[in-house]
Amino acid sequence: MTQTTPPGWHPDPGYSGIGPRQERWWDGSRWTDQLRISPAAVRRRRIRIGAGIAAGVVVLAAVGGGAYLLGDDSGDRAETSAASPAPAPSGSPDRPGAPGGGEDGGSGQNPGEQVPTEEGYATDLASGISIPVPDGWTGQSGPVGAGVTTGKYTCPGDESQQCVRGGVFSAPAQALKNEATTAKAAAEKDIKANSEESYGEEIYGGITSHQQLKSEAVTVAGQKGYLVRWKVVTKNGDDGYVQSLAFPSPNIKDMIVLVRSGFDVNAKAPKLSVMDDISTGIKAATGTGSGSGQTA
Repeated sequence: MTQTTPPGWHPDPGYSGIGPRQERWWDGSRWTDQLRISPAAVRRRRIRIGAGIAAGVVVLAAVGGGAYLLGDDSGDRAETSAASPAPAPSGSPDRPGAPGGGEDGGSGQNPGEQVPTEEGYATDLASGISIPVPDGWTGQSGPVGAGVTTGKYTCPGDESQQCVRGGVFSAPAQALKNEATTAKAAAEKDIKANSEESYGEEIYGGITSHQQLKSEAVTVAGQKGYLVRWKVVTKNGDDGYVQSLAFPSPNIKDMIVLVRSGFDVNAKAPKLSVMDDISTGIKAATGTGSGSGQTA
């Protein structure tokens, strides 16, 4: 890197080849300590929908009617059709509602993509955050996306599928095709899509109405964020609480993170206060670089 190179993000000269490819900020004269996951490393993964976690896919985000699953194939187009049904392996997080499984083969993580883990947390490496795993819940970390779930049960609209009573999942907003540049705009844009994908027609018969419960600024992982929470009424099965929480990544410069939450309205589901506890317990992940985010 020469002094004639303009300031900006460039491939990290110290990249070891382990984990997602990173970029480092060049200020025009020297390398700084600001790191981020290369946008190409996020975009090259295709998002799929499905409640189960099958071989070769890593949970990205899910609530209500469907789970976002990450495969290892290339392409950056978000697919809205459900993947083929497939059983979820033991110990993997499912999600309330939709057809399960993915179509990709593999180990669930690309070779060399080692996700740092911390006891009691699920780490989303691309977003630079860790989500707390409450007692009795299942957590799964990933190179892009992380999630925690609880309470498996047979889906109301498809008895061959497994749903869960509650789930909280994260992903970079860009990976969810949300190009909003502020936390508030990202959350407000996401809530409708989140609700429809969470308690969708195939499993829950669709949403007949909704009530907004919250729309407010919050602080998450030291960042100024924003959340929107709805209570949705479905045609089949349980109604649900759906929340879209957005905030700048505490570790990845200029990245907005989306955290989608969905709890069934059911005595067997987690209390709504647990959604708040998980949201406030989100923290910066260790070993994911550094940098400042944007304000709400």
